[in-house]
Amino acid sequence: MKANELRTREVADLEKHLIDLLREQFNLRMQRGTGQLSKPSQMKTVRREIARVKTVMAELQAGKQS
Repeated sequence: MKANELRTREVADLEKHLIDLLREQFNLRMQRGTGQLSKPSQMKTVRREIARVKTVMAELQAGKQS
């Protein structure tokens, strides 16, 4: 999901999306540990998506404080 799409979402929705991504990251780490990870590039994709969501959340919070 692109950052522009994330900026249109509500904070509560972003938090839920972040929790889902963190769970997915955990599951991918477990798969990697047991040797069952079929697409290693998926780890990078999820990690970047988490960073993207956190960045948008920080922007929204900074906008409220100004």
